[in-house]
Amino acid sequence: MSQENYYNILGVKENATQDEIKKTYRKLARETHPDKGGDEEKFKKISLAYDTLGDENKRRDYDNRRNNPFSNFGGGGMDFNDMFGDFLNRQRQPTKHTKNLNVDIKTTESYLGLSKQIIYNRKAECEACGGTGGESITCEPCSGAGSRTRVISNGMFQQMVNHTCETCQGRGKKIIKKCYVCNGSGDKTEMKTIDIKIPHGADNGQFFKLQNLGDFKNGQYGDLIIKVNIVSDNGFEKFGNNLIYNKFFNLEELKNGNLDIPHPSGTINIKLPNRVDTSLPLRVKGKGFNLGGVKGDLLINQYLKYDRN
Repeated sequence: MSQENYYNILGVKENATQDEIKKTYRKLARETHPDKGGDEEKFKKISLAYDTLGDENKRRDYDNRRNNPFSNFGGGGMDFNDMFGDFLNRQRQPTKHTKNLNVDIKTTESYLGLSKQIIYNRKAECEACGGTGGESITCEPCSGAGSRTRVISNGMFQQMVNHTCETCQGRGKKIIKKCYVCNGSGDKTEMKTIDIKIPHGADNGQFFKLQNLGDFKNGQYGDLIIKVNIVSDNGFEKFGNNLIYNKFFNLEELKNGNLDIPHPSGTINIKLPNRVDTSLPLRVKGKGFNLGGVKGDLLINQYLKYDRN
């Protein structure tokens, strides 16, 4: 709780001279002294205020604290440990690491929402040592936390920076006898096979997080972050909610007036208009992706292939 303003207690301006403060104090002390029938509590406040303002060095420190937004007058400055305690505790907790993986998904796989098998390399827990890396002792510099806090002072302000302990590299321990299998790393390389369900409409650049399927590090498995890369598939492409198909047809199909489109949900027969314009795509309503209740269309790009020989 902030202390009362000493200047207000003495009834002087903040730019008052030391002589003015001294004269005012003497006058108030005579009026409030208990031996003269004055108020004892008020006399104590006046004396306390003058003890600070009557001394040039104490007054300077007092003014600095008052001008510091992070100050509490009674204690000579805010307790930064209280202020940033929760923040630092969150920083000290190990941040779960991630493994990034780019996965090519065909346009038709995105449309049908199929299951897809993915095979990738990852760091797995060493079974011989249980991921510990061998016999160890607690890291002394960080006391087993794996991180250390530095206080950087800049004038009246202090900044607390949490960083990985250089001694143990974030492990919180020091290996004294390495595991003969993993040589102290606590992990081994393995080929991991997983099956994922591709959501309908998965788009290029989209990310999916799979918990605990990443690398083993510092005693725990990290998450696997999959970045989707949509690739064209048998002439099909994705553009927003629309499904694009690049159709190459010949004169015989043109004269027949019908085109068969191998749509992912089943073959669609398209009747050509009387006037064929290959510079414009054909549109089939509602045969694209259904995202958020909004159905896209099937757009058919027309490409005529004709061999004059």
